[in-house]
Amino acid sequence: MKKSPGFTVHDIARLAGVSAMTVSRTLNHPEKVSPEALAKVREVIARTGFVPNGMARGLRSSKAKLVAAVLPTLVGPVFQETVRALSQALEERGYQLMIGQSGYDTSREDALLDAIIRRRPDGIVLTGIMHSPEGRRQLLASSIPVVETWDLTPTPIDMLVGFSHERIGQSVCHYLYSRGYRHPVLLSANDDRARRRIEGFQRMSRTLGQEPAPTHLVEAPTTLNSGRTGLAAILSAYPQTDAVFCSSDLQALGVLIEAQARGITVPGQLGVVGLGDLELAASLEPALTTVRIDGTRIGRTAAQYIVDRTEGRSVKEPILDIGFEIIERASA
Repeated sequence: MKKSPGFTVHDIARLAGVSAMTVSRTLNHPEKVSPEALAKVREVIARTGFVPNGMARGLRSSKAKLVAAVLPTLVGPVFQETVRALSQALEERGYQLMIGQSGYDTSREDALLDAIIRRRPDGIVLTGIMHSPEGRRQLLASSIPVVETWDLTPTPIDMLVGFSHERIGQSVCHYLYSRGYRHPVLLSANDDRARRRIEGFQRMSRTLGQEPAPTHLVEAPTTLNSGRTGLAAILSAYPQTDAVFCSSDLQALGVLIEAQARGITVPGQLGVVGLGDLELAASLEPALTTVRIDGTRIGRTAAQYIVDRTEGRSVKEPILDIGFEIIERASA
């Protein structure tokens, strides 16, 4: 996609009819600028797509050897494999990784992106594809190589390594149906990616001639406790439930614990499916059926894309769908 031209502070000052010092104060100390001048400068910045550079002018021609990664959460284990592989692959090539937490709120992501872009890293790795118009504009205007991950779209900001959440939902629904489950319930986070898994699940339900599965939503990121409380709420509202599809393996562990506490046999009375295939999944009793995402491949590919672009090499496959795999174990 076409990037915005590289405007300077002096260009913005000329277009706004103010001094370069006023532009600098607008960017760094807006409280020291008159409301009239502030409005003029901000209007020109919005119109031109100007992205200020937070690094000293003398450093602009040198490579920072720094890549920034933006994650929705730093405590959830589901992204750890990707981050570990990304960090290792970058380190092997002489780059360092900086990590920021955006939460599941686009306004927080916008503020974080603004701070990152000002520091001019060599690349930015994002989790997901759902960004605000302002965030997308900032990234396009920056001309910094960007890799979106853990999602799929034919129109990425720049490059993408991911998979389809809709197809995960469809595949898990078909899997449960093929194993004889007829009353599944979705225990799901409320973020955009989880909602697309719900949509895929429901679409497959209709294709199979089934009623759409009930959904119990919880705040992202999902936790072990949200699995326990979620199953309790599900069984109260839908006592005929015979399977639960969870938004994470950690949440599925909570479901297994709650089922055991209630004397519910798994998979005899209840099938349980997780997402992520964490190391603990195979060691649980019963072992957890889950959706395997190759986080290592995502991380290493994202690193290679950034380094190739930064060092002037072309990226032959800028949109890569790595797919996923349902790992069948005893829980379903």
